[in-house]
Amino acid sequence: QVQLVESGGGLVQPGGSLRLSCVASGFAFHIYAMNWYRQAPGQEREWVADINAAGGIKKYVDSVKGRFTISRDNYKNTVYLQMNSLKPEDTAVYFCKVRYYASDYWGQGTQVTVSS
Repeated sequence: QVQLVESGGGLVQPGGSLRLSCVASGFAFHIYAMNWYRQAPGQEREWVADINAAGGIKKYVDSVKGRFTISRDNYKNTVYLQMNSLKPEDTAVYFCKVRYYASDYWGQGTQVTVSS
């Protein structure tokens, strides 16, 4: 079955960096677009970035443009989110998602906390 497992979250000071990873299994990773979302306490889940199957088309929410970079390694079935210049408002649980046969599959999430 489809499985997504995120890792790489943690506590970081403002201005710091983290790289999140999401390892996928159970489907042909290399032919599906992948997404990152986040959810802060008391807020709705928010789309952050997506990348097409080949990795050449990337889109970002305005609030992270220029600071976050999404990438993928189709040999490792992994999608990444490099997060630089982190701000306290980036604090959230970060999830990866794939739409597979018209259903959305999510990982369990990884906590990112930006605080001094």
